[in-house]
Amino acid sequence: MSLYRKPTQVIGIASGKGGVGKTTVSVNLAVALQGMGERVMLLDADLGLANAQIALGTPCPYNLSHFLAGQKSLEEITVQTRHGVRLVPGASGLQEMAGISGVQAASIVQAFSAFEDEIDYLIVDMAAGISPPVMAFMQACPRRFIVVRDDPSSIADAYGTIKVLIQDFGVDEIYLIPNGMPSQQDGQLLYERINQVCARFLGRSIHYMGTIEQDELVLSALKKHQPVMEFAPGSAGARDFRRLAESVRSLPPVTEATGGLQFFVERLVGQVS
Repeated sequence: MSLYRKPTQVIGIASGKGGVGKTTVSVNLAVALQGMGERVMLLDADLGLANAQIALGTPCPYNLSHFLAGQKSLEEITVQTRHGVRLVPGASGLQEMAGISGVQAASIVQAFSAFEDEIDYLIVDMAAGISPPVMAFMQACPRRFIVVRDDPSSIADAYGTIKVLIQDFGVDEIYLIPNGMPSQQDGQLLYERINQVCARFLGRSIHYMGTIEQDELVLSALKKHQPVMEFAPGSAGARDFRRLAESVRSLPPVTEATGGLQFFVERLVGQVS
């Protein structure tokens, strides 16, 4: 039997601070990619205040706390949403889960190798901030998207996250997604402002992934426990998430293992066997 598998494209989605729409971006991007015929898995890696299952309107009997306790396998806690996305739910309201170690984070990453199914995209929705587990998960993702809003604290925290990723961990493939912007042009300008600071003070440029414009229907969808892709497919928000998904699909695939901890690393090192 051939060991060939198409490498799974893994994207970590983070933000410097909470409340900027990171989970909204993760959920709607996952649903948009699935709607385009991709096979998508979403890992809610916010291990203390997980809410992807709420945004998707998907009941989850088990979560990552059951996996880390040795009670369930990763496959056993995974649920399929009505949108076709496979969700690996995080834990919510469990303080001990918010402070897991880097070793525990690594065990979660390595457990993904047990999945036999073909998965085109794994979206990893991070907790806010720069805690050790967040950084462990971000390092394990070959691509990293940073969601930012146009307010001083969000910009400062997004820059701080980018600074840690570049200076402390030496990673690249960092992309910015301005969220809740008045227009596409405003999002582009916000990216340029932040990128100029990165180039000047960090000696590295980041990439622009696309802008999500302000749309009240995105909030209305959240209140109904639905992605805006489902709640209002003709809305400006849904349009922007489809654009984002198309941009993601146009990125060149990552086909090389870095040598560090990675999701689905065996699909990279074993793809020509």
